[in-house]
Amino acid sequence: MRFEVKDGGFGYPRGGCIFSHVNFTMDKPEVLSVLGANGAGKTTLLKCMLGLLEWKTGGTYIDGINIKEIPYHQLWQKIGYVPQAKASAFAYHAEDMVLLGRNAHLGTFGQPKKADREIALACMEEIGIGYLKGKLCSRISGGELQMVLIARALAGGPSILILDEPESNLDFRNQLIVLETIERLCREKGISAIVNTHYPEHALSISQKALLLTRQGETIFGPTGKVLSEEHLDEAFGVEVKLYPLKHKDRTYTCVLPVGLKEVMERGA
Repeated sequence: MRFEVKDGGFGYPRGGCIFSHVNFTMDKPEVLSVLGANGAGKTTLLKCMLGLLEWKTGGTYIDGINIKEIPYHQLWQKIGYVPQAKASAFAYHAEDMVLLGRNAHLGTFGQPKKADREIALACMEEIGIGYLKGKLCSRISGGELQMVLIARALAGGPSILILDEPESNLDFRNQLIVLETIERLCREKGISAIVNTHYPEHALSISQKALLLTRQGETIFGPTGKVLSEEHLDEAFGVEVKLYPLKHKDRTYTCVLPVGLKEVMERGA
C-alpha cells in the first residue's frame, strides 16, 4: 500500500498556520517517526493524516486516492490508529477492547462473530498479552493498556499503523516492549508504521524515515539518520545536541545528548 501526504497544511481559524507544505511517501513496510518540539503540532498532524481533522491545503492519499473519497469502512480496514494511552474510563475487559478493532469489518448494525473474537484473541497472543483477556482495562498498568490498544489496531488487519506517542509515560522496560513490538510487527507482518514520538533516540533506533517539524511550521523529511542530525535537532528543539554512536551486540545505537539551551549557549552563559 502506498500512503502519502501531498502539500499538507493546517491552521485553526484565527490561529495562524501550524504547519505547511508537508510532503512524504511510504510505499513499503517501514517505520516513519514524527518528531518536533511541544506545540509543533505532531498530534494535529496525525489527525490530519487520518482525516479526523481536515487539511487546510493538500491531502492524504492511499494508492493515489484521496482518503476523503474512500468509504469509511474501507479506510479503517487499511489503517490502524493507536491514540495516546490514557486511563480507561470504561470497564471494558481487555479482550472486548481489542474486539472493537473489528468494527470496520462489521456492517452498520453488525455484531462480532466467533471468527472476530478469535482474531482479537490471536492478536493479543501475537504481542504477548493473552494473559490480559479477562482483566478490566481500568485495572491494568499503563504499559499493558498501551499494548491492548496496539492489539486493537492490529485486529483490524491494517496495512499501516499510526501511533501517537506510544511509549510516553512508560518506564524503560515498557518503552522497549512497545518499540520492539512495533519494529517486529512491521518486519514480520509486512506493514508500515507512523510513530509520533518525543524521543530522537527511539526514532533513530527503529525508524527508516523521519519527519521533523520545525518551530517555524516547516517540515524536514527523509532517511532518519539524515533528518535527525545535530544541526536539525538543534533548530527544531532549541537545544544544542550531540550524537554519539554506541555499538552493542553487533548493533549500533545512537545516543542523543542535549548539552544546553541554544540561546544560552549562543550568549556564552
